[in-house]
Amino acid sequence: MTDLTGLPNLSVGDVLEPYAGALIVDYEAEAAVAKGEPVYLSSDGKVSPATSAQLCIGIATKAAAIGEMCPVIVRGRVKVRVGGATVRGHGVYGADSSKRVLDLADPDLGGTGNFYYARVFAFAEQAAAAADDVISILVVK
Repeated sequence: MTDLTGLPNLSVGDVLEPYAGALIVDYEAEAAVAKGEPVYLSSDGKVSPATSAQLCIGIATKAAAIGEMCPVIVRGRVKVRVGGATVRGHGVYGADSSKRVLDLADPDLGGTGNFYYARVFAFAEQAAAAADDVISILVVK
């Protein structure tokens, strides 16, 4: 694991520049959520961690048990763990089975004609070489 953010004092799930326009919304946790995990709306007003290609809304900024409120950054910059190589500027989506964000390298998914831009909820601010590298993303959902 390599932290590519240049911000070793911050951990995964920490918001970068929290007072510079970041938008954090509280949702009820429908499943246990760890800080730094990509989350999706699993029910009305409730979130769960993404464990496959789901329509994520943001990144949990604190851990939450089932039924607790979970703060989610839905706009702004945050540190995350990636599931593989990531290109700076590419859209990212969530997630792999280890709850890490993934690079959407091919939005057409192999020429199917089905474009998956809706899966993108953020953009990578650094390039990553391997799974478990830590980068910052700009969440724009």
